[in-house]
Amino acid sequence: MRISTITMFEQSTASMNRQQSDLMNVSQQIASGRRVVNPSDDPQAASRAVTVDQAKAVTEQYSDARISARNSLSQTESILNSVSDAVTSAKTLLIQASSDTLSDVDRESISSELKGIYETMIGQANATDGNGRYLFGGYKDSAPPFVKQTNADGDEFVVYNGDSKAREQRVDASRLMPVTENGESIFQSVPSGAGYIAEAKKEDGTLNEGNVTFRGPQTLDVNDDGYGENFRVVFSEDAGGNSMYSVQRLDDGAWEAIDLEGDGETTYPYTGNDQQLSFGGLNITLSGTPADGDEILVAQSGGDVRGADLFRTMEEAIRVLENPADNPTKKADLRNTLNTSMRDLDNALDNVLTVRASAGARLNELDVIDAVGSNRMLNYEQTLSDLVDLDYVEAISEYSLRQVGLQAAQKAFVDIKGLSLFNYM
Repeated sequence: MRISTITMFEQSTASMNRQQSDLMNVSQQIASGRRVVNPSDDPQAASRAVTVDQAKAVTEQYSDARISARNSLSQTESILNSVSDAVTSAKTLLIQASSDTLSDVDRESISSELKGIYETMIGQANATDGNGRYLFGGYKDSAPPFVKQTNADGDEFVVYNGDSKAREQRVDASRLMPVTENGESIFQSVPSGAGYIAEAKKEDGTLNEGNVTFRGPQTLDVNDDGYGENFRVVFSEDAGGNSMYSVQRLDDGAWEAIDLEGDGETTYPYTGNDQQLSFGGLNITLSGTPADGDEILVAQSGGDVRGADLFRTMEEAIRVLENPADNPTKKADLRNTLNTSMRDLDNALDNVLTVRASAGARLNELDVIDAVGSNRMLNYEQTLSDLVDLDYVEAISEYSLRQVGLQAAQKAFVDIKGLSLFNYM
C-alpha cells in the first residue's frame, strides 16, 4: 500500500487541529472558571443549571419584595407608635379636663391642645410611603383616605374614603403578606372584647335637655341571656309630672321596652340619686334630673349601633371643652361626654397597640423568611457549582496534557514531512 504525501499532511493537520481544539476548550474552562462553557460540553448538567438559575432569579425577586414589604411595615409600625402616643396624650388631657376645679377658660386651653393632637392624627392617618402612595387607604392609595367635611351646622368631621382591605405583597412562594393596614382597622375599630360603652344622646343625635349623668356601664354577668345586645334608657314623665324610665333593647332593628322585674311592667320610677339600673348582665349608675325624651345609649363598642371612630371621639371632646359649662345641662353634657370619650380613647389605644403588634409580628416573620431564603440561595449556589463549576486542579492537569499532546503532534508532523527515500539511497 502506498501512502501519498497529501495523506500524511492531512492526517497530521487533523491531529494538530484536534489537539489544539482540546487545548482551547480547556483554556476557556480555566478562563471562565466553569466546566460547562457551552451546553454541548454537558447537555444534562447545562439543562439542570438553567432550572437552578431560574429558581435563583425567582428567589432574588422574592428577596427584593421582602425589602419593599419591610420598608412599608417599618413605616406603618413607626406611625402607629406615634398614633398611640397621641391617643395617650389626649387621654391625659381629658383626665385633666374632668377636674371640677378647672374654669371654662382652662378647659378651652385644653381644647386647643386637643385640636393640635387631632390635626396630628389626621396627618398620620394620611401618611404616604416613599412612592407617594397613601399607607392607610387600602387599595385606594392614590388619594388621602381621611378627608374633612362640614355638616349643615358648620361643624367639621372626618370621613374615611379608603377601602376595607389591606394591600398585600407576595414575599415568598407560599406567603402573601399584608404590608399595610387600612384606615378602618386603625382609626375606626376596637379590639375584640372591648365591651359596652354609654353615651348620653338621643337617637337623632341631638343632646339631652336634662342634666342626667352616668357612671359605667360595668359588666356583672357575661353569661346573662341579654349580654351582647344593645340597650338604651329612655326617660319620660307620668301624668303627675314624675320622672320615669324604661330600658329598651334593640331587636331586629326596632327598640322594644323590656320587663326588668318580671311583673309585666316596662316603665319604672326614676329617683335620680345614684340610682343603679341592672339589665343584660350590666349595671349603670344614674344621677340628675332628666327631661322628657332624654336617652342614654348602652351599646357594644364598635358595633352596628355605635361604631368606633377615633376622630369622632376627638371632635366630641373638643366640642364639649370649647363650650362654657354655665348651666346644669351643659355641665352634665361635659361630664358624660368626657366619660364616654375616655372610654373610647382606651378602646382606641388598645386597638392601635393590637394593630401595631400585628405589624411587628409580620416584621419578625420577614426575618424568618429571609433566613430561609438565604439558606435556599446557598443550596442553589452549591447545586449550580456542582453542575457547572470547574475543578482547577483537574483542569490544569488536563491543560498540561493537551499542551504535551499538541507539541507531540507538531513534532511528529515536522519529522514526517522531512522523510524522503533519497535519505536512504
